[in-house]
Amino acid sequence: MNLLKLERKLTEFILLFLHPLKHLVKLKRSFIYLILGFFILMGCNSGRQGGLPADVVTNPNTANGEAKDNLPEIEFEREVYDFGKVIQGEIVTYGFKFTNTGKKDLVIGQVKTSCGCTVPKFPKIAIKPGESNTLTVSFNSEGRKGVQNKTITVVTNCQPNTTVLRIKAMVLTP
Repeated sequence: MNLLKLERKLTEFILLFLHPLKHLVKLKRSFIYLILGFFILMGCNSGRQGGLPADVVTNPNTANGEAKDNLPEIEFEREVYDFGKVIQGEIVTYGFKFTNTGKKDLVIGQVKTSCGCTVPKFPKIAIKPGESNTLTVSFNSEGRKGVQNKTITVVTNCQPNTTVLRIKAMVLTP
């Protein structure tokens, strides 16, 4: 009986002593999460200097729908090119020549293709008004057969900001 009383008293003491510590651990954990969240939020906004010039990323349209007059404009000599007949396995290349017919520097931000078999190369520098350059596209016919139509989407700082080019080929098996 004495042993049972002693065990009960010891259990009461431990519960009484540990109960406040349990809340302290929860409080400590909450404080750590609060501090961690603060640093994550502050870190998201720091170091945002540099990058693209402000006039490249601003939307030239106003609230009334009228566009500004002094924008870059991209004009391609041709938007569709047909390679004709290509033997399967050949890699063929074409350069889409374009001119900046606008009044501001033209910047090509991204070129996306509809297939991994089509690889673009484009100038990473600003094209001054009146200047011309070339966007080169290579088509790998390996594993392809028949009529092939691929799209190349050019994303620029013009309005509208996308131009879709196309290449075609008739891939013949050897």
